[in-house]
Amino acid sequence: MNNLNSVLVEGNLVRDPELSYTSKGTAVCKFSLACNRSFKQDDQVQKEVSYFDISTWTRLAEVCGEYLKKGRGVRVVGRLKQDRWSDSDGKPHSRVAIVAEHVEFKPQINHDKAGEGEEKAPEGAAEEKEEREEREDQEEKEASSF
Repeated sequence: MNNLNSVLVEGNLVRDPELSYTSKGTAVCKFSLACNRSFKQDDQVQKEVSYFDISTWTRLAEVCGEYLKKGRGVRVVGRLKQDRWSDSDGKPHSRVAIVAEHVEFKPQINHDKAGEGEEKAPEGAAEEKEEREEREDQEEKEASSF
């Protein structure tokens, strides 16, 4: 039985994402997310920033690699994954990262048109495109099986 391992974070990309492919051709996209938090302590507003490493796989990775850029706001739903290794001196290391299962793109305003704000991509565009392409792939497979 699996234990609950679910995380939801919202923030902005720290740098442009890195899209790569495994030796078997599976797409992997990695990016870092900065999440801001404000809280009150001793009648003073404090600010805190947390940074999270995110990885996406397969078609979601390709969509993120194509559309995400530094500064873009996203909401990520995924799971925590711990990597453990030992360095050349035998010292153990550990890192916890988020494996994204769902990425929502927050609306991005384009200010290029004389002060008029215009959305660049609707929220959830990555998921809609991914679902459409999966349906098309499935239809192609079904058509070729006849």
